[in-house]
Amino acid sequence: QVQPVESGGGLVQAGGSLKLSCTASGSNFRGNDIQWYRQAPEKQRDLVASISSTYYINYADSVRGRFTISRDNAKNMVNLQMNTLTPEDTGVYYCRIRTPDRRVYWGQGTQVTVSS
Repeated sequence: QVQPVESGGGLVQAGGSLKLSCTASGSNFRGNDIQWYRQAPEKQRDLVASISSTYYINYADSVRGRFTISRDNAKNMVNLQMNTLTPEDTGVYYCRIRTPDRRVYWGQGTQVTVSS
């Protein structure tokens, strides 16, 4: 069983930065693909950034150049550094882990609020 746990959310002013972290149990963390999703109020959950087990990285157009995803397999951790935040980045950020056998696990989410 893999249980992602997000941390690092909070309230920040526009133009500010936050760093989110996702940790998870499991002995094969390095084999997992990890994604960050975002859900704004009354909107669907959208993919923000992803990093595969082979370090292939992808970003949503809306965050490319501002957000950076990285992973530290020794710590079973994936980070999302978010810079130049705007109110449109407000939402609940979820960590999603996909294991090599295609099982998917979601974290409980962490709230990010960007004030104008």
